[in-house]
Amino acid sequence: MEMKRLTVAVLAATLLPAAAMAGDVEVLHWWTSGGEAKSAAELKKMMTAKGHTWKDFAVAGGGGDNAMTALKTRVVSGNPPTAAQIKGPAIQEWGAEGVLADIDAVAKAGNWDKQLPAVVSNVMKYKGKYVAAPVNVHRVNWLWVNPEAFKKAGATVPKTWPEFFVAADKLQKAGIQPIAHGGQPWQDATLFESVALGVGGADYYNKAFVKLDKATVGGATTVKVFETMAKLKTYIDKGAAGRDWNLATAMVINGKAGMQFMGDWAKGEFTAAGKVPGKDFLCVDAPGTQNAFTFNIDSMAMFQQKSPAAVKAQADLAATIMSPQFQEVFNLNKGSIPARLDTPLAKFDVCAKKSNFDMNAAAKSSKLVPSFAHKMAMPSATEGAMVDVISQFMNSSMTPKQAAERLAKASAVR
Repeated sequence: MEMKRLTVAVLAATLLPAAAMAGDVEVLHWWTSGGEAKSAAELKKMMTAKGHTWKDFAVAGGGGDNAMTALKTRVVSGNPPTAAQIKGPAIQEWGAEGVLADIDAVAKAGNWDKQLPAVVSNVMKYKGKYVAAPVNVHRVNWLWVNPEAFKKAGATVPKTWPEFFVAADKLQKAGIQPIAHGGQPWQDATLFESVALGVGGADYYNKAFVKLDKATVGGATTVKVFETMAKLKTYIDKGAAGRDWNLATAMVINGKAGMQFMGDWAKGEFTAAGKVPGKDFLCVDAPGTQNAFTFNIDSMAMFQQKSPAAVKAQADLAATIMSPQFQEVFNLNKGSIPARLDTPLAKFDVCAKKSNFDMNAAAKSSKLVPSFAHKMAMPSATEGAMVDVISQFMNSSMTPKQAAERLAKASAVR
């Protein structure tokens, strides 16, 4: 999330089951904002209840790049962690290195194939075997709205891009910042992918950002996407540079801004601030993305362990992550929805229920697409090159046509 740019490592040399000697669990992560910190605390609570000692190693901001460096160091030194939060194609990349553990026995015992949507279980496997446990499913293409700000400005919540710019103008005239944004590369990419889905549709998105068809990436639709981005830039304040995403969310919470494009981890900030969905804030589809769903799945990939005790502890961790109890309490705090299909949704709010409904509907209509801004769609080298182009566009006078041409070149980077 920031769930966003890469990795969280659960660094554990000895995760011993409760029946044996208790082990230390050192967890390196970036879940430091309100809703996220509560979610991390739940896993700590559950593992502590099983007899493990939890040592927190939180790294704020940066989307986990520092955590990835720590993970690589541990693996290269021959002392891999028990698990690390790794997403999308990166799981396959680590699998190809031959360092991930086969947890198929745990998955079979827990009936994971039936408990998970196919789009989720496929990401958790390497060569047909489970190597990771999913924590949640995030929807990325949300627009968060402060209804009081809209009422003050006399604006209507937008469903299309023309309606969006009408609303943005009204907010601006009322002295309210139209868009709360953080000028960080992953946030720029998050905004871009929602615009791309809204302007081009799911078929275009798949062809350009999943299949990486160079002609599509450099084509007329991408130029239109960048033209929309250029207009959006005019509604972002000059203080956005380097701003963390949760500080941008705070601008919407306190009414300084009217809207924010961000995944549903933003909801955790609203709820942590005591705000009620449907009343104090609204969760709506990003303009033009109705019935479509960009997903970001947080997951814990398991690394091969040498001692039998560590292997048992790893199974314990995987089973805990996939338990209905953890899936419920974690996602209630995090703002996401459970990956596990049979998790009761009675305690979840209207945003989560809409997310769950839209995910299932999008899966049936082929409009369920992986978020490339959150490392779910393409090789990490390609994603890095494309995000660089988007960020450069947001911080320069590059034309939409130039940006599309550069993005096409970046799509070929491997």
